[in-house]
Amino acid sequence: MSQVVIAGLCGVVAYFIGNISPSIILAKKQGIDIKSEGSGNAGTTNALRVMGKKAGAVTLVIDILKGVVAVLIGLFAAGNLGASICGLMVYLGHVWPMLYKFKGGKGVATTFGAVLAVSPLVAFLSLGIVLLMVLISKRMSVGSIIGAICLPILCFFLKPWYAPVTLVIAVIVIIMHRANIVRLIHGQEPIMSIFEKKQQGE
Repeated sequence: MSQVVIAGLCGVVAYFIGNISPSIILAKKQGIDIKSEGSGNAGTTNALRVMGKKAGAVTLVIDILKGVVAVLIGLFAAGNLGASICGLMVYLGHVWPMLYKFKGGKGVATTFGAVLAVSPLVAFLSLGIVLLMVLISKRMSVGSIIGAICLPILCFFLKPWYAPVTLVIAVIVIIMHRANIVRLIHGQEPIMSIFEKKQQGE
């Protein structure tokens, strides 16, 4: 069996790993439809907003692990090609999960996990950029958008093999944040709940 075929099969597995949605599962246990609450996204930020810190933390960890596991499967089975395909497919599986009528999250945490599996340096540099922008803007969307822009640039210099796939993911991340971008332009993007509480206590 050729490496391309193996990579493709691993990509299918990665897609369905991406379909695992901790925020949807946790919300259902609480009688909540996460896709109808908050921003309507089945990701970490909305889980934090709708269900609190514990649910947000669990969602974050599992979404990161999805990316790590999927990419490691591809890497061990078909090298860099397998890792690239699985990285893209686990991301697509998170954003457009077939098991949940193709309505998922924006994939930032899963992308971090996917990159972490092949380059901890790039992953943590990107994370640092995201956190810095979040602290400055108090908005996760700003960190995610800037982080997405910087990711393929970092890969170009540090992990060139993965620059093309991270560029594709970055473009999709930005497109997925188009509503946030409009709200930011009009000054209507809400700050994260953790910063709201901090301000109320000041």
